[in-house]
Amino acid sequence: MSTAIEHFRNLVSLSAADGKIEESERVALSKIAYERGIPMERLNVMLSKANEYHHVIPQNMIDREKQLEEMIEFAKVDGSFCKSELDLINLVGERLGFSKIEIDKFVQA
Repeated sequence: MSTAIEHFRNLVSLSAADGKIEESERVALSKIAYERGIPMERLNVMLSKANEYHHVIPQNMIDREKQLEEMIEFAKVDGSFCKSELDLINLVGERLGFSKIEIDKFVQA
């Protein structure tokens, strides 16, 4: 599995961490998939299996920071963040245990 697909699958998994993927998250994931050249068929399969993915939130802060940084780098591939990418980063960052201020610092780095 390519790194891009693996990172995207992590986004899907984290989006489903609360037991459901909200419509706003689906829209954001669809936009990101489109921008990354991930076929909609593949996205739909990932969304249907989101609850099967075993994405473990790291127990130590170093690994959580690394995961958030990788997610931000993934989103920056096209040179900028769209609103949906930033919304998803904020959502996932909060699920990883970061405050809004901490997430903003990572995004600006």
